[in-house]
Amino acid sequence: MESSSTTGGSTRREATRQKLYEAAVTLIAEQGFSATTVDEIAERAGVAKGTVYYNFASKSVLFEELLRHGVGLLTASLKEAAERTAREGGSRVDALDAMIRAGLVFIDRYPAFTQLYVAELWRTNRAWQSTLMVVRQQAVAVVEGVLREGVENGEFSYEIDIQLTAAALVGMVLVAALDWKSFQPERSLDDVHSALSRLLQGRVSGKA
Repeated sequence: MESSSTTGGSTRREATRQKLYEAAVTLIAEQGFSATTVDEIAERAGVAKGTVYYNFASKSVLFEELLRHGVGLLTASLKEAAERTAREGGSRVDALDAMIRAGLVFIDRYPAFTQLYVAELWRTNRAWQSTLMVVRQQAVAVVEGVLREGVENGEFSYEIDIQLTAAALVGMVLVAALDWKSFQPERSLDDVHSALSRLLQGRVSGKA
């Protein structure tokens, strides 16, 4: 069993790492990875430069862990939405709809991270590319699971390409949400969710 001092130290370290994540994602979104220095990250986070290196071996490691951390949060929110829908007796379409909303809520809360994540998906020369592919697949796999269950119970057509459909749904939410935040900020989250929900009902479930 952990002592209270050990637990407190762990909590403080996690709080520090969270500040560094937030500082890094904000700065990199503003000026790019290469132009962002460890000194700037430390200053924005309100910590000493040595604190950055105490928690992360390098700026690249910090960014790689940032991607892992952020996509992990997104994956957890998608999974929780699907599980909550199942507990409430909802259909697989209901679960997908709840996951769309969960994705929008995440992006509304972390727009800078989402912008970075989408941009990094298209790069092939980054040291963290393999990590990014792994965590991306973890998020998509949650959607694949719901689609697979829907096919197995007859809710969806067996002709559905599960992998491609899952990737398309995740991509739809990411791109639509970024468009919303960048070009249509006057729209509410409910408005955007409603539009994507209608698209889901028509394209996946086959309803009119």
